[in-house]
Amino acid sequence: MGEEGNLGRNGLLKRNNLSRINLLKELKLEPGDWYNYLRMDSEAQLELLENVTPRIRKCHSVMRRAITPHERLLETLRFLTTGRSYEDMKFSAAISPQALGVIIPEICAVVYEVLRKDCLKVS
Repeated sequence: MGEEGNLGRNGLLKRNNLSRINLLKELKLEPGDWYNYLRMDSEAQLELLENVTPRIRKCHSVMRRAITPHERLLETLRFLTTGRSYEDMKFSAAISPQALGVIIPEICAVVYEVLRKDCLKVS
């Protein structure tokens, strides 16, 4: 597969610049846009992030920096919001489809565990 198939050699190195985290900083100025983007307000997203971070934090390796808990949660929320494919998301996330295929199910399971007692009650 050519360069266009794997974000190029430098794509993942530019994650800090390409990350949606920068976009969120702008969206925070417009609460309606934030809500439209994530389908939750900024306070709810930050509370969720705080609750899941201890379970989803990964350590940096010698080979590369870990994807932050904020990025991991954000990409999962965007996937759930849009239903886009991992292959499509790789461009806006600067994360490979293979990594997204591991991250998103993992984060969904953690979010379920964190929220199920208080928010997902079944009668």
